[in-house]
Amino acid sequence: MEVTLIDKMGNDLSVVNAARVSYSKTKKTFEQSDEKLIKYLAEHEHWSPFAHASMQFRIKAPIFVARQLVKHQVGLVWNEVSRRYVDFPPEIYKPTAWRGRPVNSKQGSDGEVELGPTLDHNLEMTMQSCLILYNAMIEKGVAPEQARMVLPQSMMTEWIWSGTVYAFARVCNLRCKPDTQKETQDVANEIDKLADEAFPYCWMYLRK
Repeated sequence: MEVTLIDKMGNDLSVVNAARVSYSKTKKTFEQSDEKLIKYLAEHEHWSPFAHASMQFRIKAPIFVARQLVKHQVGLVWNEVSRRYVDFPPEIYKPTAWRGRPVNSKQGSDGEVELGPTLDHNLEMTMQSCLILYNAMIEKGVAPEQARMVLPQSMMTEWIWSGTVYAFARVCNLRCKPDTQKETQDVANEIDKLADEAFPYCWMYLRK
């Protein structure tokens, strides 16, 4: 999985100036008092100044991870590679370890499970069969928009995800929690790290 910050608009000072415009004021340098203002805005949920700064990520992850993250809509826009238009060989994601199903919960995971040689072999053959079938359908002339139906949820996809600093903070506040699915958490943790570098003061106080 890959997360890259490909563009951003604004900085911590942009948020400060968006807030201070109420008093018809603008600053050119970031000062200690501005950190206090950002902290106040975040703690009192004055979110609109944080919407004037934004980030754009390019992300590569399995379909089942993308379908969890795309649920976040407010303040965010998403454009994804479309298998209607491309038919290059798909890449399949395989985890380094299999997690166990928890005993007292309907969701999440607990510990590790060994598949064993038979299940591991069957998994590999199933994934390969999907790819072989897909490629054969494409070679036969089937439209990619239909042929894609045989591809598994473990197929990798890529998308560009843009949004406000506030919106991405909400994503990370939910998806960086330890009870989030690990693969989704891995993507959110990378966003968290890159956002912290891009907007250190805003991110410090928006992240909960």
